Amino acid sequence: MCSQETYTIDLKSLNDDVVTLDFSLDDEFFRALDGAQLEHGALHVSVSIRKMTGFFDLDFHTVGTVTVSCDRCLDDMQQPIDADNHLVVKLGDTYSDDDDTITVDENEGMLDLSWFIYEFIMLAIPIKHVHAPGKCNSAMTQKLEELSGAVRSSEEEAAAVDPRWAALSKLKAESEA
Repeated sequence: MCSQETYTIDLKSLNDDVVTLDFSLDDEFFRALDGAQLEHGALHVSVSIRKMTGFFDLDFHTVGTVTVSCDRCLDDMQQPIDADNHLVVKLGDTYSDDDDTITVDENEGMLDLSWFIYEFIMLAIPIKHVHAPGKCNSAMTQKLEELSGAVRSSEEEAAAVDPRWAALSKLKAESEA
């Protein structure tokens, strides 16, 4: 079972050295997050935490795959993820994530990395995700081509200019010259 406590770090207990944490993410990680759009994946996340004067420097390296729907055929596909991200955290009066710097309540000193990891994964997914050529669902591809042909023929019909409008376009062109 995936516990969110696994991804929570106590910033006040860190020393001045670099601390590296490794996480293996699977389907349970995504199910444990409320509001997550992704449901399946197998990833490895390495987090390097360096305590600096007045703040903490976190570097994330994420490698693996997530399952997303193909934009063309709607079948599931494996999307490779290889991302490096950076996060700056400081201790302050109250929790805040308004700027590029995350402020954690100084009295508590605890930072939950789970949602940050999830957001970094989501940012690494390309906007358009499609299977490699020839790997899409053939039935869906065939149906898409049929419907695209129908759309193209109606666009061609719309492109054919009505003779009444052609005369008006001619007058407009003459007046602009």
